[in-house]
Amino acid sequence: MLQTWVAPIVLSYLLGAVSFSYLLTRYLKGVDIRDYGSGNAGATNTSRVLGKGPAIIVFLLDALKGMAAVGIGSLLSNGNEIVMMLSGIAAIVGHNWPVFLRFRGGKGIATTVGVMALLVFYAALIAGVFAILFIFITRYVSLGSLIFTCSIPIALLVMGYSDILIWLSLVVALMAVIRHRQNIINLFKGQERKI
Repeated sequence: MLQTWVAPIVLSYLLGAVSFSYLLTRYLKGVDIRDYGSGNAGATNTSRVLGKGPAIIVFLLDALKGMAAVGIGSLLSNGNEIVMMLSGIAAIVGHNWPVFLRFRGGKGIATTVGVMALLVFYAALIAGVFAILFIFITRYVSLGSLIFTCSIPIALLVMGYSDILIWLSLVVALMAVIRHRQNIINLFKGQERKI
């Protein structure tokens, strides 16, 4: 129980709590990214503060830590799908509420992309296409992020995935909505930033 359930979840949270946006901004500019732009420690705010190149690096590293968390879950549980998903969720929680940064992190979308791409590739691909399309049309990254996370449970349901994966993907979608609540308010008010 300890090795197959607790250990991968704790390790995945700690991995998720490593903020590449924070570290890169500290290294390149000597500042705390959470004091600039949207105040979010993630790829989108990195693009505002450091530019597109560093933002792409942050996005890829954040996605990779999501994948790594799923890998940790698989390795320590002998491929138990539930532990893999819970480990992925733990990494997203770590990214959003990192213990190393006093629980002020990012919004977890890139990490979610990594988790879902490894666990439910085709569902993530479908959701990703919709998200990119909406970002391209509206130029709202936040809207695309919400469409991605909220489309995955629907895609899993339609594709016949297990109930537990669908329910856990709903938890991920709920976290995304919680982290984007100000963006949602801004979208309704017409005040949301475009890329």
